[in-house]
Order: sequence, then structure tokens, then C-alpha cells
Amino acid sequence: MTALQSGRYLNRLAAWAVLIVGLGLLGVCGPLAGKLAGHEDNSPTTFLPTGAPATRVLAFEEAHPVLGGAPAVVVFASRGGPLAAGLAVVAARFEESVHAARLPQASEPSPPQISRNGRVAFVVVPLAADISSGTLSHDVSMLARMAEAAVRSSGLRGISDAVGGPAGSAADVSQAFAGVDGRLLGITVSIVVLLLLFTYRSPLLWLLPLLSVLVAAGWSEGAAYLLATNGFVVNGMTVGILTVVVFGAGTDYALLIMARVREEMVHCEDHRMAVGRALTRTAPTILASGGSVILALMCLLLARLRDVAALGPACAAGVACALVAQLAILPALLVICGRGVFWPRIPRPGAASGLANPRWARLAELVISRKAMLGVPVGVVLVISCLGVLAYRGGVNQQNGFRARVGAVIAQDLLSEGFPAGSSAPVTVLVRPQSRLGKAEAVVRSTPGVVAVSPPIRVDGSAVLDVSLAYSPSSPSAERSVALLQEHLTKAAGPQSLVGGETATDLDLHQAAVADTERILPAVLAVVLLVLGVLLRALVAPLVLTASVLATYGAALGVSTLVILHIFGFPGFDPTVPIFGFVFLVALGVDYTVFLASRAREETVRLGGTRAGMARSLEATGPVITAAGLVLAATFAALAVLPLVALTEVGFLVAFGVLLDTFLVRSILVPALAASLGESFWWPSRPGGGPSLE
Repeated sequence: MTALQSGRYLNRLAAWAVLIVGLGLLGVCGPLAGKLAGHEDNSPTTFLPTGAPATRVLAFEEAHPVLGGAPAVVVFASRGGPLAAGLAVVAARFEESVHAARLPQASEPSPPQISRNGRVAFVVVPLAADISSGTLSHDVSMLARMAEAAVRSSGLRGISDAVGGPAGSAADVSQAFAGVDGRLLGITVSIVVLLLLFTYRSPLLWLLPLLSVLVAAGWSEGAAYLLATNGFVVNGMTVGILTVVVFGAGTDYALLIMARVREEMVHCEDHRMAVGRALTRTAPTILASGGSVILALMCLLLARLRDVAALGPACAAGVACALVAQLAILPALLVICGRGVFWPRIPRPGAASGLANPRWARLAELVISRKAMLGVPVGVVLVISCLGVLAYRGGVNQQNGFRARVGAVIAQDLLSEGFPAGSSAPVTVLVRPQSRLGKAEAVVRSTPGVVAVSPPIRVDGSAVLDVSLAYSPSSPSAERSVALLQEHLTKAAGPQSLVGGETATDLDLHQAAVADTERILPAVLAVVLLVLGVLLRALVAPLVLTASVLATYGAALGVSTLVILHIFGFPGFDPTVPIFGFVFLVALGVDYTVFLASRAREETVRLGGTRAGMARSLEATGPVITAAGLVLAATFAALAVLPLVALTEVGFLVAFGVLLDTFLVRSILVPALAASLGESFWWPSRPGGGPSLE
């Protein structure tokens, strides 16, 4: 890259060398990326910290296969009224199929249980607790086909079947991500291509940033594979978000470089010198911007949730790959292709007037001269939008976390027509030591919502109870019962006695997410303030810019709350959405802040005043920031292709926030604030002239 920055060494031979090295590295990472899907782990329990009660109960179950592993609950229900005899026949035929199939990971199925009203029957098929996601999904699919075959062979009409329970829920998540990587990549690439064509209106120019981003994407998936094989929990969500981050950030950096190259080409006879000068001027800004994003993303390592913690280094590696690709591969391609790649609007020496953007020049003049008239309404809009946060609520969990009805949800609904709602996913109570079983059983039976307690299974000095609740496993009532049960169990039987199962997992996930939010958000803000302070060599400007980013996040979350609850009709927010929304909006939003503020400081020095410098910066960077914002918003919106509520919420929150930041905050509010503060904006330094206070 150093060679490419120097006009003397900027030649096609060096460019070809850089390109060959980059493609060689892609050849190494490509095969690793192909293996990534096999290392994804979408089981909710693996996301939890190792010390969470549900995690410790699962570890005990995996160490003692006699406990039965992860149960798949196969439900049969009559839609036309009581049909006990017919359901018994169907369940018996299903059992015969399971015995004949000899699934290696399945244990002996339980005898069929028929509800008192004769409308529902279910069979429990235990699967190995340590089964892989792929094998689990395959076995659950096999059980679903066997259930359908048993219904068909019985000749009875009006019988529905579904597979649920913990195994069914885990399989639903695994199947939701099956084949999605390719669709998400295709949609993301299509969005980027369309926006680049619209931006450049050139049949060739769009190919250069796209190729460099594709190279970065290949590198980043290789890095994600290395993380997945070295103790980090990488799931379908990680890969999906990584894809949009690399394409969004990479395209942003490419747009900034290409815009500066076009500017320099009107001053240079040799296009190679223009590329070198553009890179020299933009590289510090891009490195500062990308560095701040990387540092902010690495704050996710503070998370207790293991999938959130893994997303930090994965996306940080993706941004680093995007940085390297745009600072090395893209300039190499520009050098090799030459000035003609800009056809039909080829920038030629002396044609500077052709690069001017009169609309942005007029907007810049208007914002600086009418700063209060334009800035105040934008501030009011942000404040009003923030009020939507008052309606914020959680509520998304394993059962309602899909945009469509999946097998486990259908099974839960069918089962509740004849059995207690909690029968599909019993609460697991681990009592240690076994001598405290009597006290533990008394606590369990006295807990509100408990309707059935299984005989204890004694193993390795401990005892295990299966407890059925009257409530759906994912309901708030079930979570309250489990929380109360854990509290009373700890008092009666000691801290080694724990509560596990699907409801306990949801509860532990929520508690860990709340703790992570309180830990990560201040760390990200501190990183952003520090980076802006060092870059701008000021105190006031970083505070103003960080406040604007916070206001953008609050407004985006407020509007997203109303849209998600009242338009999308989702039950609430996934507990990780505020973390992801904040990190990506603040971290990636800093890109635009750095682009605008660093150019403003440069122009303030050149023109001798903050107002003139900010006006020139807005005129020069406005088109780039707008195009970059559209690309980033569109790529995050592509997360809607994934069938999970959480990713749809993250996609909308970030996309809306980026558009809000691009068109209102960065284009109007920040320049208006800078113009109002004048030279004080850069305090204690004085880039516009006058004595320095540094």
C-alpha cells in the first residue's frame, strides 16, 4: 500500500503484484469459508455464559446420557373432536417406525400419552444431548416424516401432527438458516450493484468497488471460520450480519476513495498519480474511521452471551478486511484499468467545474446561513422520535422468534389443547447433593404454576426432576415461575441446585443480555469519544458529534419500537437487539462523522474559518455520505431475508437509523451546530487561525 501511495512507484507492475497477492489470500480463505456452515452452532444454550444455571444443567445432562438428552415431542391432535382410540393407533404406528428406523442418536421412545379429553396424544423421543446441529435437524425431519406417514397409513381424517420440544425448537432454528447464506449474499450483491450503477451511471466503474468488496467478503468468512474453530460460538446470525457489515462498510470506503480519485484526476495528467494522491489524502480518514469501528466492535467481547461476544471479533475482522481491500485492491484496479473506466463521465485535467454539485453547494450555503431555521426542526424531530422508546418492550424468545409458524410452535399449540401448556418442554431441576432432594421436592411442588413432577432420577450423587408447568414454556408466567423456583431452590437446597430447560434458557438469555447492554454501551461510547478526540484534536467537537450519534440512536429506536409493535405486529424486541442496534449504528455511523468532520477540519485550515470549512466539507462529502448511507441502509435491510424476528428488527433499526443520520443529522444538524459554535467547535485547538490553545 505504501508503494501505491507514492506517485513515483505507482505503476501497473506494482498494482498487478498487489492484486495477485490479494487473490492468493482469497484462494487460501475461500476453502475455509466453504467449511464455515459446518461449524455454525444455532443452539440457544450454547449462547449462554458457562456459569449460567441452564448451561450448567445442560452440561450435567450431556455428561450423563441416562438422563435422556434433548427430547423431541411428537404431537398428534384430532381437529374433529375426541378420537382417543384412533390417536392411540397413530401413535403406536409412529413408535413402530422409530424402532424400525434405528436412528443412531435417538433413545427408546416413551409410551404414547393420551389426553383426558381424547383429542391429543404425544410421544417423547429423546435425542442425544451433545448431538450436532446438522444431525439434530436431520433426525427431527425424519421424525416429522414418520409422524406424517403414521397419520396417512391410519386412514383417519382430521389428525394433525407436529414435532416440538427442545429438540424441535433447536431444529427449527437450524433449518431457518439452511441455505440462507447464499440467498443473503445474492440479495446483498444485487443491492450493491444497483446502487453503484445508480451512483456512477457507468457500465464499468461499478465493477471495481464490487470486486474489491467480494475479495474482502471471502477473506472475512475465512477469518470467521478460524474463530469458529477456536472456541467462539459462530451461528447463522453471525454470518448474516458479517456479510452485510463487510458489504456496507467496504462499499462506503470505496465510495469515498472513488470520489477523491475523481477530484484528483482533474488536477493530474497521469491517472496513476491521481490515484496515489487520492489515497494519500483519504487513507488517514478511512483508517481512523475503520479503526474506530473495529475498536467499537471489539467492545462486544465484554458480553457474557457467547454469540454476541463472537460477533465482535468476527465483524471487526470483516471491517479490517474491507479496509485492506479498499486501500490496496481497489487502488490497484484503478491503476490497471486507467482513466477510461470512468466512461462516459471521464474526469479530465482542467474539468473541475464538471465535478461541482450545485445542489449540495446550495444546501451547504443554506444550512450555514440559516442554521437555526433548519437545525432546530431537525432537533425537534429527533426528540419527538425518541419518545417512542416509552413503548419499548421485550418479549421475543425461542417460541415466537420466527416470522412464520414453525414446527415447534405448531406442536406447542396442538399439545395445549389437551395437556398443560408446559408439557412440551418440562423444566429440569438438578438437585445437588442428593441428600437435599426432600427439601427440593417440597419447594418444587409449592411453586405457583407447577402441575406435575416426575419421579427423581438419581445419578452421580445428584437427583434430577422433570417439572411440568401450566404455562407455555415461552410465556412471561412460565419465566416468573422458573425465576421463583430458582430463588426458593437456592435457599432450600443450596447454590449447587439449579433449574434448566427451555424456559430457564430464555430467562438466562434475557438476564445476560440486560447485563451486556449495561456493560457494552458505555464502552462503545468511550471508544467513539476517544477516537474522535484524537482524530480532531479537540474536545467540543467530539462531544457534539457523539451526542448527535446518541440522538440518532434514540430516535431510531423510538420509531422502530412503534413500527415493530404496530406495523410488523411482532410481540416485542429480542433482548439482543438494543446491543446490536447501538453498536452498529454508533460504530458505523461514526464513519460518516469522521468523513464529514475530518474534511471540515482540513477545509477549515485551508479556508481559515469553521463556517466556510464546514460548508465546503458538506458540499464535497455530502454526495458520498448520501450514497454510502443508502448502500449501508439497504444492505442491513437485506437481513429481512432471514426468517428470524431478531434479525428483522436489527435490520430495520440500523437501516432507519442510518437513513436518519445520513439525510438529517449529518447533512443538516451537525453542520448547523458547527456553524453556531464557530471556532469554538474545535476547542481547544484553532485550525481556522488564531493562537492555538493546545
